[in-house]
Parts: sequence; structure tokens; C-alpha cells
Amino acid sequence: MCGNNMSVPLLANAVTVSGTEKETAVVIFLHGLGDTGYGWAETLTEIQPPYVKFICPHAPTIPVTLNKNTMMPAWFDLIGLSHDSPEDETGIKKAAETIKALIEHEAKNGIPPHRIILGGFSQGGALSLYTALTCQYQLAGVVALSCWLPLHKSFPSRRSVATSTSPSCSVHGEMDFMIPLRFGDMTSKKIQSIVDPQMVAFKSYAGVPHGSCPQEMADVKEFIEKYLPRI
Repeated sequence: MCGNNMSVPLLANAVTVSGTEKETAVVIFLHGLGDTGYGWAETLTEIQPPYVKFICPHAPTIPVTLNKNTMMPAWFDLIGLSHDSPEDETGIKKAAETIKALIEHEAKNGIPPHRIILGGFSQGGALSLYTALTCQYQLAGVVALSCWLPLHKSFPSRRSVATSTSPSCSVHGEMDFMIPLRFGDMTSKKIQSIVDPQMVAFKSYAGVPHGSCPQEMADVKEFIEKYLPRI
């Protein structure tokens, strides 16, 4: 893969928030269903360390079964929101490969995977978790906001892979009725069964719906600064 952005389709129009100092780390953050990279860029700027670049790509526009096949930005098709709903396995795996291509692009341009955090909100958070757990690289960490783990039944317990040492931070609003809190709790427990439980953190926030709050973002900032320290 060559180093220019045209070799990675998601980078062509991604929202990139450059650091104010020499960039030695990257956060790739994936938006939720129906949103774009712009939806989180401003919020993330407020918690951005000066040496970290943020990349907020846009999902492709596809028909979404859950929304009566309406065309909208989505990382993969959503068929339902219950724990046992059918899943778009092909779409999820294809989307994960596009995110891995972003990671590889950054690595080829000087930012190694262990200096990259992958994160996202809702469907974007779901994809970030799946990508991190199926990636051949050891990332600095994963930040998952208000989401779930796609294709959770496909993961055996205690996988002996590089990702087993990548820390993850899952956060969830206790008043989230779109992706209920129990999904976040179940996801955290599932990830603890796959990787070292000590590397998995789960936090919930009273009164917060399907969105974020200042304390949540402060905790995300703390996680980023801890696992992407200044070098």
C-alpha cells in the first residue's frame, strides 16, 4: 500500500484534526449511524492532546434494513437492535478491513499501531471493538461509546493474540434506550472473557441518554492521555 490518501478510500474525505505539535500518535474515531465524521470532530478537538492527530472518517451511504431500507451513512447494515437480531456478517467484516487499511496507512507513514487508539460511538464503537479484536496489530487501546460487540458469538474465550494486551474503555449512558445499558455491560463481560480482564474498563453515567456527557469525555481524554503519552 502506498502512502498517499487516495490509496485508502476512507481517507479521501475524512475529517482530519491535526495536532498543534509534532504528531506522534493517532486516534481514529468512527461516528454512529446516520452521522458523519463532522459529528464528533468538534467534541474530540476539546479533548485532543497537542501531539495527537484525530481522524474521523465518513461511513458510506447504504440502505439500512432497520430504517426501512432508507439510504444513510452506515458502517454496515443493521437488521435489528435486540441481542439476538441477525447481523450483517459480510458488511461488518468488510467494514473492519477498511478500518485496518487506515491503521496500515498510518503505520506506513510513521505512526506505529501501538501509538494508535481506535474508537467510536454507537455503530462506530461497535465496529471499532470488532476491528481491534480481529486486527493483527497491537493497538494502544480502544474507546467504545454506547455500543455493543458485533458477531460476539464468533469470539472464543481467551484468544492468544496481540490484541489481548490492548486496553479498552467502554462507556455507556444509564438512560440509553436505543442501545440499552445492559448491552454495554454484556459487551464488557464478553470482552473480559476474550482478553485480559484487567485491561477492560467499563463505566456508566447516570441520567445520560444515547449520547455523551462532559464527564464521559473527560474519562475518554484521561484514557487517551494514559495510553498515548507524550514521547
